[in-house]
Amino acid sequence: MAAKNQTLEQFVNYLRYERHFSPYTARCYGADLRQYAEFLNGDAPGQQPNADTDQTPPDHDQESGNGLTRLDNRLQGADAMVIRGFLTHLDGFGYSPATTARKIATLRSFYKWMLKRGTCQTNPMLLIRTPKQTKRLPKAITVEQVEKLLSAPDNRDTLGARDRAILETLYSTGVRVSELVDLNRNDLDQIGQTVNIRGKGKKERIVPLGSHAIAAIRHYITLLEPDQRFTALRQQSMSDPAVPLFVNKNGGRLSTRSVRRKLDKYLRTCDLDSTISPHTLRHSFATHLLDNGADLRSVQELLGHQSLSTTQIYTHLSSMRLRTAYDEAHPRAV
Repeated sequence: MAAKNQTLEQFVNYLRYERHFSPYTARCYGADLRQYAEFLNGDAPGQQPNADTDQTPPDHDQESGNGLTRLDNRLQGADAMVIRGFLTHLDGFGYSPATTARKIATLRSFYKWMLKRGTCQTNPMLLIRTPKQTKRLPKAITVEQVEKLLSAPDNRDTLGARDRAILETLYSTGVRVSELVDLNRNDLDQIGQTVNIRGKGKKERIVPLGSHAIAAIRHYITLLEPDQRFTALRQQSMSDPAVPLFVNKNGGRLSTRSVRRKLDKYLRTCDLDSTISPHTLRHSFATHLLDNGADLRSVQELLGHQSLSTTQIYTHLSSMRLRTAYDEAHPRAV
């Protein structure tokens, strides 16, 4: 394993605090770069170490004569042949095309950053093409399946009411699960029936809440506030306006992993497809809006997509559903 390198750490910090990447995405980019660094150092599986004149072991990230570490020199001196060698090395791991594309995207961002800082003279990624990927249509479930799922939690218990409020909010707003768990109590406007979402790149958007979602949230809060298990939370909410909206059993902020576990539980209860994820509810939100006549620009704004082309994939899914309905119902369709 390559030693920690200051250049790599500075790049990850740049992604987090200047580009406002999510912690998860920044970690993925950091892992990709560490894998690339191991390859350059020759300590990746199946790699021969790069020879240095003083024969210092390659994983010792020591300074060379110009004050830079040996890894820095290799990062700066890499050309397209080196990058292609790394991509060939990745072929042996059996990564999916999407994962390989992300690793290439990591290197593109890294070398653009290096060039901008003046720490490398050329960008070797300019000669590297990203392999074409098969476009996968997002998965959506039917309105009937959504209704079945939303009615699964026991609404009489605080945590059950919380779970129903979570599922209702996911479907009502189309938010990402990371955006959901980031919600604070003061992000909720009960009178205006909207919620303030902090999305990718720290961009905020106001999203309306449907009547079922706002009713589920109100019911959850009504049960939560007098619940003796959450005394500490009540004390916090009096002094801290940023108290989380959806809390775990200890009164702390719920995690994305916990939301996924809760969803899995209700999928089993309803005997629904186990591959349904919180993101499936986001896909279903967009698809059902388009099915019922919503315009693409509005759906783009609700989803928080920067590019309209990202939202357009849902029009293909909506068209497929219309075609299926046509084929099944029209007497001369087939």
